[in-house]
Amino acid sequence: MITFLVGIILLILGYFTYGKVVERIFGIKKERPTPAYVNADNVDYVPMSTPKNSLIQLLNIAGTGPVFGPIMGALYGPVAFIWIVVGCIFAGAVHDYLTGMISIRNKGAHLPALASKFLGNTMKHVVNGFAVLLLLLVGTVFVSTPASLLHLLMDGRVALGLIISAIFIYYVLATLLPVDKIIGRVYPYFGALLLIGTGGVAIMMLVRGAPIPELSFSNFHPDHLPIMPLIFFTITCGALSGFHATQTPIISRTTKNETQGRKIFYGMMIAEGIIAMIWAAAAMSLVNGYGGLNEMLAAGGPGAVVNEVSTLLLGAIGGTIAVLGVVVLPITSGDTAFRSARMIIAEYFNIAQRKISKRFLIAIPLFLLSVGLTQIDFNILWRYFSWANQATAVIALFVGAMYLYIANKNYWIALVPGSFMLIMVITYILNAQIGFRLPMSASWIGGVIGSAILISLFFRSAKISRSKNLPLDIDVSDWKKDSA
Repeated sequence: MITFLVGIILLILGYFTYGKVVERIFGIKKERPTPAYVNADNVDYVPMSTPKNSLIQLLNIAGTGPVFGPIMGALYGPVAFIWIVVGCIFAGAVHDYLTGMISIRNKGAHLPALASKFLGNTMKHVVNGFAVLLLLLVGTVFVSTPASLLHLLMDGRVALGLIISAIFIYYVLATLLPVDKIIGRVYPYFGALLLIGTGGVAIMMLVRGAPIPELSFSNFHPDHLPIMPLIFFTITCGALSGFHATQTPIISRTTKNETQGRKIFYGMMIAEGIIAMIWAAAAMSLVNGYGGLNEMLAAGGPGAVVNEVSTLLLGAIGGTIAVLGVVVLPITSGDTAFRSARMIIAEYFNIAQRKISKRFLIAIPLFLLSVGLTQIDFNILWRYFSWANQATAVIALFVGAMYLYIANKNYWIALVPGSFMLIMVITYILNAQIGFRLPMSASWIGGVIGSAILISLFFRSAKISRSKNLPLDIDVSDWKKDSA
């Protein structure tokens, strides 16, 4: 289990080393008031403690991605560990930290507003469309996956439609009510389930000495699908996810002080990476090799693998707790997906959210659209979600790079992973069945050329913005006077 254990250790070390580097480059301001106080409205802007914010952030960002994605990514073999570790430390955690902190500096603004400010007004409309589409897909996928897991757990004794309806009712309440009324109260219990279940799987793998394969760059996929670029769209939330950029503003609006940012944003992405490592390792070691894993995925999807692994390692009762811990992940991302979509649309159309009637005005059409999307095949939804997810991550990383460039700081920490993933995003959509279906060689050429053009446009825009001294942060020095 050397590769697995070294990967976990590297993730933890990444938080204490590279996380501090990123924090120092960004430059926190301890005395600067945060949106939780400046924009306090007792709905979305509510000061909450660091432990509560951290737990909510983890549950917000960790949907089924760090479980289902790594299970499917395990088909490629131990190379999946490399992307989880490297991607998490140098891309995903940087992405989450910068989007969270830049949002704090701009009164809790969501990604579309930040993209408009730092990448141009046209990008505001593009990112709004991307973000709302992504959140709708996330919300829909994260209704289907927990419902199917619960249906499986109860041996089909409760109708799937009834379970889906119950989850939708919870999502409506979590979307409309103030953040501290439901989300802030139930998440600690959800978090306990997650930590007990996932921790139990990890401990039992160690106790039993599960035969996890060691580091190899070979492709073990039974269907011989290419590792690149597909692994970056299979393992998303466990390494890098644009969905997180839609979630961090929820917590940027409840964070008390900028000094808490590394724990909340960078640290919780590292925690998600550890969850991804555990489930990837479990899938590799406990399902009769890659061929057996492929057969189980084809027969029952990742949910069947979760159920099998949990029961095998922890028995009936412990396995049930572990499965419930996994059920918690999509539910606690689905609720905040719809909440984020409401906030983004409200911000775009400048609709105040103090009155619940205004929240209903936005939320009800979102849920009706989501109900319609549940009728589409899950695998098709997941493919579109994966591509939209990573495209959004690229935009968020370029927003971070632009912010740091204008501030005369080390923008490479965001631009390098952003540029790498830009190539992957373009290459994937040019080659994929859901895209342009070009040959892989032509797709790689298109990916490199398209990325080179977009990166050159980035530098051109960045130089202009720096010369104009574009204001990076919203001035909040008079916030007490304004509130009075």
